[in-house]
Amino acid sequence: MPTVVKSAAISRARQLRRDMTDGEKKLWSELREFRRWYGIHVRRQVPIGAYVADFAIHSHRVIIEVDGEHHFEPERAALDRERDHWLWTRGYKVLRFNTGELHDSFAGCVEEILRELGLSEATPTPNPSPQGGGESGRT
Repeated sequence: MPTVVKSAAISRARQLRRDMTDGEKKLWSELREFRRWYGIHVRRQVPIGAYVADFAIHSHRVIIEVDGEHHFEPERAALDRERDHWLWTRGYKVLRFNTGELHDSFAGCVEEILRELGLSEATPTPNPSPQGGGESGRT
């Protein structure tokens, strides 16, 4: 089902790309390599309808959100649930990580994303050895 992107969301996405948080920058440095490692294109700060997703993998219908402390406030949490439901009705699954999780267990967060994409068993090494056989588990 096509989704109309609101012009305000496009402007907001551009702003968010310029002003990424430290957690978003760290995760983006990993996710941008997914195209080279797995052939999966990840987009950052993607307008979808009236919303802007931190990261989107359209081919797998997965949205990845990095939540700061303000997402724990009741009003914001309610808005996030509403937004997640809207995305779900359009076929997306939303994975949420808070900045603490990214800081304390970055590899675990990446592994959860890989599991959702069906890739947790076939994780390549980003720098294969020159002798070949560069396949091993990443952490």
